[in-house]
Amino acid sequence: MKALILSGGHGTRLRPLTYSQQKQLIPVANKPILFYAIEDVIEAGVKEIGIIVGPNKEQVIETVGSKDWNAKIEFIYQGEPKGLAHAILVAEEFLGNDKFVMYLGDNILKNGIVEHMEKFKALSPNSPNSLILLTEVENPQQFGVAELDKNGRVKRLVEKPRIPPSNYALVGIYFFEPVIIEACKNIKPSWRNELEITDAIQWLIENGYRVEASIVKGWWKDTGKPEDILEANRLVLDEVNHNVKGEIANSEVRGRVVINEDTIIRNSIVKGPCIIGEETTIENSYIGPYTSVGRGCRILSSEIEDSIVMDYAEIVNAGRIVDSLIGRNVKIMKSDSLPKSRRFVIGDTSQVWL
Repeated sequence: MKALILSGGHGTRLRPLTYSQQKQLIPVANKPILFYAIEDVIEAGVKEIGIIVGPNKEQVIETVGSKDWNAKIEFIYQGEPKGLAHAILVAEEFLGNDKFVMYLGDNILKNGIVEHMEKFKALSPNSPNSLILLTEVENPQQFGVAELDKNGRVKRLVEKPRIPPSNYALVGIYFFEPVIIEACKNIKPSWRNELEITDAIQWLIENGYRVEASIVKGWWKDTGKPEDILEANRLVLDEVNHNVKGEIANSEVRGRVVINEDTIIRNSIVKGPCIIGEETTIENSYIGPYTSVGRGCRILSSEIEDSIVMDYAEIVNAGRIVDSLIGRNVKIMKSDSLPKSRRFVIGDTSQVWL
């Protein structure tokens, strides 16, 4: 069994952050979103992983290659993103005649995919030709939605329906037999000029192949927008355990807080759940719940809560920052420390003088 993880696309809904970095590399709880997908498929027993890359492919290759993985990883260039079904066709040589799981690299799943992998395998020798992951949502009009029959098989897929046939939304993780390649070759581009995976799955259904559903029980987040990334950050931080390795000087550390090596906290309050990366300095500041601070940051005389601060950011006299995404190497400076509350979405290597 192989895995195909998608890490292409332009990430336009995450501008300006994605002008300089691939959206799947944005950190949640100080770990690139893409790493959650890789860890999930390895945990499920996959030993061969293909990663679809496009814009910023060098970043993806370098970031993934910086870590040792218990799997063989191959990078597959898609070029222009022409749909999920197109990604499968681009990866045809890598996939061969093997079954595979396709995992959208900007998804995070609380409980991973082990249970769903086991379900897909356990149904053999009468296994379905596809098993798709679904989750119940309150607003199915905003998602691709599955209509199920009384036996739990998928009858029909509908993209963002005005009148949803169910409240089961597609999660963005799919298990396939090799016949999906034939399906992808037999569909036409959509109005977006893309080969849609929903059309390929619908082709399977209409041509007599079995498509079944597996319901996700824990939380799931598609991190396509800034508010989704911040929500994913909250959900992941809710699972952290207290682990302080840095230096704490005349400061208070409350709750479930992770402070990594060579980090110094002086005259400050750090309140969990939160995580602070290596080689960071925090002085005369307040770091509130649901905040992730990256590596090599410098935070002085500022308050930060419910935010993600990426590597090597410098924040000085910035007042109160909430609900913010602050890119790498960003500088936020203020000449005084008037306690105004601000919200930012700032791309890499930017400077803000307040």
